[in-house]
Amino acid sequence: MMTLPTLLLATSLLEVTAMHNRTDTSAPWRFITLDPGHFHAALVQKRMYPGVDPTVHVYAPAGDDLRLHLARIDGYNTRKADPTAWNEVVHADSDPLQRMLRDRNGNVVMLAGNNRKKSEYILRSVKAGYHVFADKPMAIDADGYRSLEKAFRIARRKGRLLYDIMTERYEIATILQRELSRLPEAFGTLQQGSPADPAITKESVHHFYKEVSGSPLQRPAWFYDVAQQGAGIVDVTTHLVDLVQWEAFPEQVIDYDRDVRILGARRWNTAVTLPQFAASTSLKAFPDYLTPNVDADGTLQVAANGQIDYTLRGIHARVSVIWNYRAEPGGGDTHFSVMRGSLSDLVIRQGRETGFIPRLYIERKPGLVESDLRRAFAILEKRYPGIAFADNAKGWEVTIPAVYHNGHEAHFAQVTEKYLGYLKSGAMPAWEVPNMLAKYRLTTSALALSLQ
Repeated sequence: MMTLPTLLLATSLLEVTAMHNRTDTSAPWRFITLDPGHFHAALVQKRMYPGVDPTVHVYAPAGDDLRLHLARIDGYNTRKADPTAWNEVVHADSDPLQRMLRDRNGNVVMLAGNNRKKSEYILRSVKAGYHVFADKPMAIDADGYRSLEKAFRIARRKGRLLYDIMTERYEIATILQRELSRLPEAFGTLQQGSPADPAITKESVHHFYKEVSGSPLQRPAWFYDVAQQGAGIVDVTTHLVDLVQWEAFPEQVIDYDRDVRILGARRWNTAVTLPQFAASTSLKAFPDYLTPNVDADGTLQVAANGQIDYTLRGIHARVSVIWNYRAEPGGGDTHFSVMRGSLSDLVIRQGRETGFIPRLYIERKPGLVESDLRRAFAILEKRYPGIAFADNAKGWEVTIPAVYHNGHEAHFAQVTEKYLGYLKSGAMPAWEVPNMLAKYRLTTSALALSLQ
């Protein structure tokens, strides 16, 4: 029996129906994958979930994006260790959204692909009565944000849940940074900071050429077009802005007009040569839509980097994203974060010096007493057995057992489980929707400022 990707190639990507009907009519949640163009769409299906029908209907134009998505799912289905059992029913169509809306083959739309289309996909899916589980960013410009506002209003009226995939909330070093910041004996109080020395700093470094699930990632060409993928300042920064809100004011409603003030925003380019572009996309030339961004030397200039300086309830914050072409040997995407308290600074470092594993440090300030820290830390040890702290030059390093470092790909299952829990209960926490809106209004407003 041929695998689904092989069958797709043999039929020139005409519509393919499942060879075996494995639909679970008792499962309350039936996923639809709409126009998958980003590998995150597949990572949601790296494992199975109770209550989710194993049959997933995929609507997409014929082409590499669809082929690569199905190949990833097939890889999960055929792996030796803990294989999945997804049954992908493919509807290859030049207008996948319209076809999906007509067919009505599920009740939860999964989105991870070309971000230029995402706001429309979200709005029309919610209008049609679907729940929507969307990869970031849900909006990449002011028009997209206005569509998103409308989508959330409609979702509330129809009783549908619209949620974005914030995987970084599940990174153990970030979780412990947040938990420690809530223990006054260890952290004191969050400082106000200043524009030059923010109280909260978060920097994320990403790479165009990388491996996913053990294989080199083939990027779609449009990933290099900020008109389709979105500039860095509205893409990866969504994670960072989310974490600032989630850590500094946990489970509290953020009102953008009252609580947020943008101080500055800027963006800059990453240079990508044609050989580098070819290695990551398997294309031999830049497509026409990228040629306006190719300089006189034949190098593609991608506005992938960005920084936003702002205040949140008077607390100074800085978020920045940097895109390099490829990580150094043994490395990968990295995260740097600082939360400044009156008794200590909580610092996450990830680089060569940490073995490219996120490590959390407690950097002491005058007034922090180790016995107080030990009492506070005992609370965390009950929640996270095995964690400890050890002396270092500036204070202490939080030692985290390897079992908690499950990796970025595993976080997709964790956030999917969280969303399924919300679907089961029929509601999300009261702060989630206003905070998503505040986040996307901030990033899209910062983009507009950076273009002035």
